[in-house]
Amino acid sequence: MAVLLRRLWQLGRTPGVLGHSLRPREASLGSDSGAAVRVRFAPSPTGFLHLGGLRTALYNYIFAKKLGGSFILRLEDTDQSRLVPGAADNIEDMLEWAGIPPDESPRRGGPTGPYLQSQRLELYTQAVEALLKTGAAYPCFCSPQRLELLKKEALRSHQTPRYDNRCRNLSQGQVAQKLAKDPKPAIRFRLEDEAPAFQDLIFGWNRHEVASVEGDPVILKSDGFPTYHLACVVDDHHMGISHVLRGSEWLVSTSKHLLLYQALGWSPPRFAHLPLLLNKDGSKLSKRQGDIFLECFAAAGFLPDALLDIITNCGSGFAENRTGRTLPELIAQFDLTRITCHSALLDLEKLPEFNRLLERPDMSLTQEILNAELKKLSEGLAGTKHSDVMKLLRVALSGQPQGPPVAEMMVSLGPKEVRERIQKVLSN
Repeated sequence: MAVLLRRLWQLGRTPGVLGHSLRPREASLGSDSGAAVRVRFAPSPTGFLHLGGLRTALYNYIFAKKLGGSFILRLEDTDQSRLVPGAADNIEDMLEWAGIPPDESPRRGGPTGPYLQSQRLELYTQAVEALLKTGAAYPCFCSPQRLELLKKEALRSHQTPRYDNRCRNLSQGQVAQKLAKDPKPAIRFRLEDEAPAFQDLIFGWNRHEVASVEGDPVILKSDGFPTYHLACVVDDHHMGISHVLRGSEWLVSTSKHLLLYQALGWSPPRFAHLPLLLNKDGSKLSKRQGDIFLECFAAAGFLPDALLDIITNCGSGFAENRTGRTLPELIAQFDLTRITCHSALLDLEKLPEFNRLLERPDMSLTQEILNAELKKLSEGLAGTKHSDVMKLLRVALSGQPQGPPVAEMMVSLGPKEVRERIQKVLSN
């Protein structure tokens, strides 16, 4: 990167002269309707998976499965100083426990890996080189001390802290002189005055003039690691992400990300910003609460489906709000256009009741499984008497040829264990 910077300024490139392809334009709505649906859940492993993260992951998962798409787990671990040991494994473990495993992930691999951002640094460097060549990015030599003074001065004046773009207009000679002393500066992205408008699939048309309220953001730190703004754009592009479903706290930043897509000449995905998940009193869910982490609910014996049920029941995205829905029902009934802009209020005191509802056996499902397995057994054992088939089922379920009625045993065991046991008998 340092070599590239020297070469650009030796050639006399003047920062701030953008190519014709970078003219401000209205943002595309993203992927073609016929393209494959690919969504991602991209948490930072700076802590274990909690209910807020589960909700974001769930909406991505059911949206993808509803449309026959793929659900990708990408871990954004570029802030190396804040990583929590074991958090990366915990996130994937808890998604699997919840019944919403990713199709592609650090553990499972996939065609667009690696799925850890710390292993994708070359891609970010390439993108930054392209931005430097067009003048859409520039090196920043400001010290941490100067930036901290700017922040304190703004707060003292009751203003929003922002970078003053001091390094944006450095001359060729000044840049060359500073590079000799500091060959690894941070890289900032030059914000345009006219941000593109975009149609969020939940919040509708938006335009945030970020250049008027923010300074040019750092996109590559001096240690060679990208910031979130660059990394998410580069990764979503290279991973073929068609839709970005993320928390509404990123709504304002989307105009900044669209400027990056525009500067790189890439088509953006479609965006849907999910309203916040709050406590029932309207306060934010906090990791300091301790009891919002999924491993706490798993240890307490709560069913994964109960958690999925309660975090969707308190929000929107479905024609009706009812309790007792299983994951297949959530997928079948989900409708992105029904998600509202209102925050979802979560009442965890009701979780035991949601758990009890899902603990009750579903007799219709049990009968459906029974009929299906009887059919398979009959087809596989041509000429076998019905009584012999029932005997085989009893052996599969209880280990005894004589015993309680098959349906009763299927209810007591539950559909999943029934399938496993009968499949074992069939394989023998």
